[in-house]
Amino acid sequence: MQSGLIFDVKRYAINDGPGIRTTVFFKGCPLQCRWCHNPESMSANVQKMYNKGKCIGCLSCIEVCLEDACIMTADGIVTDHSLCTMCGKCSEICPTKATEMSGRFVTVAEIIQIVEKERIFFDQSGGGVTFSGGEPLMQFDFLIAVLSECGVRGIHSAVDTTGFAPTERLLEVAKYTDHFLYDVKMMDSERHKRWTSISNEKILHNLTVLSESGASIDIRLPLIKNVNDDLENIEQTAVFVAGLAGRKKRINVLPYHNIAAGKYQKLGEVFDAGIMAEPDDNDLARVIETFAGFGLEAMIGG
Repeated sequence: MQSGLIFDVKRYAINDGPGIRTTVFFKGCPLQCRWCHNPESMSANVQKMYNKGKCIGCLSCIEVCLEDACIMTADGIVTDHSLCTMCGKCSEICPTKATEMSGRFVTVAEIIQIVEKERIFFDQSGGGVTFSGGEPLMQFDFLIAVLSECGVRGIHSAVDTTGFAPTERLLEVAKYTDHFLYDVKMMDSERHKRWTSISNEKILHNLTVLSESGASIDIRLPLIKNVNDDLENIEQTAVFVAGLAGRKKRINVLPYHNIAAGKYQKLGEVFDAGIMAEPDDNDLARVIETFAGFGLEAMIGG
């Protein structure tokens, strides 16, 4: 049976497409955005997360681990990843959830069962299900399968994508989904690569082709002060988006918030914000006004 790897399901979401939605977060992403607020979404594998502040030192995880991969140190429980099989027994037995597993395999039927429970909210609000990530197109076959089942059941579907995928796969997904939330992070390719690990030529090409296909698309712009909030980048983005085929695209401006440091710590990684900062109200108003000057509707969130 077709299965996929997800790391979270968010119910009653109001910022992931129209209406009230259920958002399913796929694991795995080809980009490594330095501002990412879901660092657990990047790896396409199951990961272990550890919160030292929750650990009571009961040693249950050590006792249950058949591989002797869990070790108590002065810094709390440390996992020897050369021994760990990611079986998850340590997280299951942990009484305070200091240890958690990020990532679980689910079937299409399991996803549909979750989504169907929220149908009353979809029907009342014009909502549906959004497949986000990570990058859903990395799990192409599973995504197509679950989108197809949503279509059969008359459930509105949206795909939140980085756009970095084979063009033919993106166009195939477009046959099964009702709406796209398409990320446009910055226009300069070299700067894009510096901040996300890849250049943006494929992303912009795919957005152009997707627009020409007639797909319903909203643009998502994560706004990070000192990274992509400068007037030159915003104007270049406006010119590009305004020139896309089809109806004028609405732009959802998503302000950066420095909330991910704790998640990086749980993953055993170090988060360095560097020059990244949260945009203030004046920054946001300036960006909205700039887009409006090019005839584009922009809003905070959405």
